[in-house]
Amino acid sequence: MTAFRFGAGDRPGARRHDRGMDLPAPLDWLVDEAGAASGPDRFLAELGGRLLAAGLPLAGGALTLAAPHPIVARRTWLWRAETGAVIEALGFDGSPLDRAGGDWLAELGSVREDMAGPGPDGPVLGWAGTRPFSPGEAGRLRQAARFGAAPLAALAARSTLTALLEAYLGRRSAARVQAGSLRRGGGETIRAALLYADLRDFTALSEATEPAAMIAALDAWFDRAAGAVHAFGGEVLKFIGDGLLAIFPVTGSPANACEAALRAVVAARAGMTHLDAGRQAQGLPPLPFGAALHLGEMLWGNIGAVDRLDFTAIGPAVNLVSRLEGLCRPLGQSVLISGAVAAETTMPLMPLGEHKLRGIAEPCTVFTLPDA
Repeated sequence: MTAFRFGAGDRPGARRHDRGMDLPAPLDWLVDEAGAASGPDRFLAELGGRLLAAGLPLAGGALTLAAPHPIVARRTWLWRAETGAVIEALGFDGSPLDRAGGDWLAELGSVREDMAGPGPDGPVLGWAGTRPFSPGEAGRLRQAARFGAAPLAALAARSTLTALLEAYLGRRSAARVQAGSLRRGGGETIRAALLYADLRDFTALSEATEPAAMIAALDAWFDRAAGAVHAFGGEVLKFIGDGLLAIFPVTGSPANACEAALRAVVAARAGMTHLDAGRQAQGLPPLPFGAALHLGEMLWGNIGAVDRLDFTAIGPAVNLVSRLEGLCRPLGQSVLISGAVAAETTMPLMPLGEHKLRGIAEPCTVFTLPDA
């Protein structure tokens, strides 16, 4: 295996390429168009396809970028020349970037050529051949690596920004911000199933618990609640102290969004039951919580001060689901469901009658899960 690393002169801004040069098709694409690729997956597929069309005997390729994410250390895209398909693999350990995807490339062909980026965390681009590369073919891959340094650096920067935004805003909100939704007061009205949940007796628990243990308990709670939301296609908009607000946007039938929200609540309860069993075995108190579901319209967009914005949701539906969750303790229930959600689901529910909610003009018909 031969490894090639980008030199300082190959980095963005180090030198200009003469656009009037008669370049081979793959290099011409790298100079003029690659920087605008929609993502690392398209970059890899486009470059691999063009190198293949130019006569290089490629079996596949791999592109790895570092990911500044709470749990993902790197993202690797794998391209198969035979089908043109690209799949993504996530890395969660600290193994070197220039080894990511190496085993997969080795399975595809007899020879692997790596073109690693500048520094240990730079982009890594590797190719596998259907046969050993000739010296001339290896030289052409080196040349493609040099021309690819600038667009790869731009892709890596965009990927880093995307990972950070998704970690703090969620995938849908991050996509909106990156698409240019930056104006204060700008947003859109969407219909969604809303989930609001928070822990019970959190204040008393925090006063009797060491800060580090309290943070660990909150993380464990959010892992299960947010994990359940994401598993069923929802998005956590905000963590509010020991609570969270999540949405399941209506993209087709409202019933689908409501069913997804209900299943997320059931999954969160199962996860917390397992967590509480472990905590009690350690002599720790359980973490009871309340949750409410509602279906309605809300304004989703930028709200805040001139120089500090929050991408979030507001509106009567958000107010109602928050007030409904406040009824969990008085009614002795861990899950409350509005009549709007109940009307869209075939899941068996138990009626609890109509109840007046603070700040809400009309009484709310309330249901719960039979075993809640």
